[in-house]
Amino acid sequence: MTVQDIARRIRDVPDFPKPGIVFKDITPLLLDATAFRRAVELMTAPFRRAKIARVVSIESRGFLLGAPIALALKAGLVPMRKPGKLPAERGRVEYALEYGTDALEMHKDAVSAGDRVLVVDDVLATGGTAAAAAKLVRAHSAEVVGFTFLIELDFLNGRARLQGERIEALLHYT
Repeated sequence: MTVQDIARRIRDVPDFPKPGIVFKDITPLLLDATAFRRAVELMTAPFRRAKIARVVSIESRGFLLGAPIALALKAGLVPMRKPGKLPAERGRVEYALEYGTDALEMHKDAVSAGDRVLVVDDVLATGGTAAAAAKLVRAHSAEVVGFTFLIELDFLNGRARLQGERIEALLHYT
């Protein structure tokens, strides 16, 4: 199964969640076990020898990809969530959106000093969420080894906010 085969399983949904946005729906990919497995394999491959201890997956669609990637890397899975969703003591980072702010939280005991961490999400858009995730991981003295995304929206230039980071993306939309 090729990258183009995987790309054909991404559905464009115009005007969602608001007018002018073309949402990249990964549901058809998730429904095809062979394509889903191959996407996970390809997202994992660049980090197979990186000695990853933890895979941080960003809410919510990042969870769908982060869990099988963590298993493939024999690493622990760390869910990074929106505020108020985690039950134990947690760290928090706020970050700017186009209009306002948002925040991410992670259990304080999820990563340890020196842990090698891979950050996983479904889409790299403007880079704000990914940059915030890296900031929170580093606040816990862990090392961000890189980022892996299923989709990168190149036209939004999210890489600019992650300068100097190792970024892998399976699919690119220009």
